[in-house]
Amino acid sequence: MSTHQPTYDQIVGLPAFAEQPVPVAFEDINGHLNVRHYLGIASEGLDESLVELGIPQNWPTSAGQACFSVEHHLTYLHELRTGDRMSARVRFLGRSERAAHVLVFLLDESHQRVSYAMEEIFVHISMETRRTSPWPDDVAAAMDAKIAEHAGLDWTPELSGTMALR
Repeated sequence: MSTHQPTYDQIVGLPAFAEQPVPVAFEDINGHLNVRHYLGIASEGLDESLVELGIPQNWPTSAGQACFSVEHHLTYLHELRTGDRMSARVRFLGRSERAAHVLVFLLDESHQRVSYAMEEIFVHISMETRRTSPWPDDVAAAMDAKIAEHAGLDWTPELSGTMALR
């Protein structure tokens, strides 16, 4: 386990998304949140965070545009157990003409600790061509503002070092 991950107290200042208790149905034989659900819940939190940037969840059908994940790096820090309250927190790191780089943290609100970190690169897609395309100007501007805001946070995120915007 890394010793350089940001703390709960640092991350909790970011807006909360996908807030929920760990449901019984998501528990595995070890008595904690099954590994496959960490990615899903973090992804839900990221999707919710994109709405304020002009990317509604119905973007593929309403505007013929979408975001596709292309790369992930996952770090499991503390288990989440059935009934624990959790939330996703998103830190925007950067973007290129067609891609964005984020960190999504799952916080264990019941025990006030960081449970999981997901570093992700995702791209803007035209649903007509199903190929990458440049971010719309309004989305790019909103994303740039969020990236600048998060760059001003008083903590440095630990990155995998394996991902880069292209």
